[in-house]
Amino acid sequence: MTAGRVGTSRETVTLPILSVRHRTTYRYRRPVAFGEHRIMFRPRDSYDQRLIAATLDITPEPASQRWLFDVFGNCVAVTTFDIRAEVLTFDCGITLDHTPEHAPVFPLAPHATHYPFGYGAEDMPDLARSIERQWPDPRHEVDAWARSFLPPQGRIPTQELLAAMTRSVRANFTYLARAEKGVQDPLTTLRTKLGSCRDFAVLMMEGVRALGMAARFVSGYLYNPRNDRARHVGGGSTHAWLQVYLPGAGWVEFDPTNGIVGNRDLIRVAVARDPAQAVPLHGSFFGLSSDDLGMRVDVNVVELPADGTTAHSLQGLPPPLAR
Repeated sequence: MTAGRVGTSRETVTLPILSVRHRTTYRYRRPVAFGEHRIMFRPRDSYDQRLIAATLDITPEPASQRWLFDVFGNCVAVTTFDIRAEVLTFDCGITLDHTPEHAPVFPLAPHATHYPFGYGAEDMPDLARSIERQWPDPRHEVDAWARSFLPPQGRIPTQELLAAMTRSVRANFTYLARAEKGVQDPLTTLRTKLGSCRDFAVLMMEGVRALGMAARFVSGYLYNPRNDRARHVGGGSTHAWLQVYLPGAGWVEFDPTNGIVGNRDLIRVAVARDPAQAVPLHGSFFGLSSDDLGMRVDVNVVELPADGTTAHSLQGLPPPLAR
């Protein structure tokens, strides 16, 4: 039986079985009523990550819960409530096997092996919105940053260009966890060289788009063995990175926060053209602003022993959807 790669067998490749526990808790000064909540915790099934089991426990119990696929094919749970409470908790448990690309080599189309390149006419209608810039850059600072990775003359290997941009953020910017909602302006990130994972992802997306390539935002989880900060930062909560569309290879992962090229240690949950379209949990409550005591998010990702005893069941969740 193959492991998703030609000429590679399960006997010779270790496929990590990862367990994700994602718990989000909202607290309030007094019992409040809740509006609709939209939840994107369920990873996308694909050739490089296969969902084995998943649970979603919500307290208090919702009055209704339904599932849908959004415009990007992300799996979304939509819940409503008919009870007031001082605490609202979303507790998700996930088990999946993950095929890491430790030394990714992308089989690019011949015309795309070096930059600059162009997309085919058949792809452009679907990629056009992912190429459009989303943030103002009046002094062309993001443009200049992106073009600083290009040689003075001639062409550069496409993979080398994108890897250099990814690793430059890791080497020259400082990760700073931010509790504030939303994304920092890419110009602020570029000028201060400070930001969260979502800020770094958006900066690189804008840089990639400035070079005429299609990019999209990814929300998910980061596997960091033994919480090794020398290896990765950004664990303990949800994580964000980006994908770039490369002819011949398709959508390829780049994590500028950790300098990762390829899917190693990245668990993909949602993809979107704009970060606002990939918020893991979004909802409302009815009460005074002073009633809100804050939110806590805890994410723990660990590797399980691959002993073949894991139950292959999806508890209450819809069937898999290919990426």
